[in-house]
Amino acid sequence: MSRLREKYIKEVIPEMKKIFGYKNEFAVPRLIKVTINVGAGRALTDDKFLDTVKSTLERISGQKPVFTRAKKSISAFKIRQDMIIGATVTLRGKIMYEFIDKLINVTLARVRDFRGLDSKSVDRAGNLTIGFKEHTVFPEIKSDEVERLHGLSVTINTNAKGQKETLSLFTLLGFPFKK
Repeated sequence: MSRLREKYIKEVIPEMKKIFGYKNEFAVPRLIKVTINVGAGRALTDDKFLDTVKSTLERISGQKPVFTRAKKSISAFKIRQDMIIGATVTLRGKIMYEFIDKLINVTLARVRDFRGLDSKSVDRAGNLTIGFKEHTVFPEIKSDEVERLHGLSVTINTNAKGQKETLSLFTLLGFPFKK
């Protein structure tokens, strides 16, 4: 069992039951999935950009990414229907907990001028979205091997019913929010 899952079971569930008055531990909000997404707009002009994105996501997540395609043509952005416009990876279960543990303890500490996550990045549906300007903050990426920089976003989905519950869950799990 991963460190974060163990912390969730032993510390977070009892604390959330005490704060919100849940009668059953299955009513306590839990993590559902993590989605890592990269928009590949530069792939229109740079052919090797998709290869860079694919290898980056494979290293970061340990899974093969799925390329997302345009649903319809948009002439202003020079996009045609079925053109590859991004890549995404969805993590669940044990891999998800390992990724979030690494995100909290290693990756966020490597972000330049990091002062904590903004509580506004948690939406009403119970999701936390974190955007990274550079993919080099992840420990699997060696900065001397990087040819092209790109950003990515990490979305953590929960089954929490509101923003207050979600913030409490993430705070108890150890996410560093601004005071």
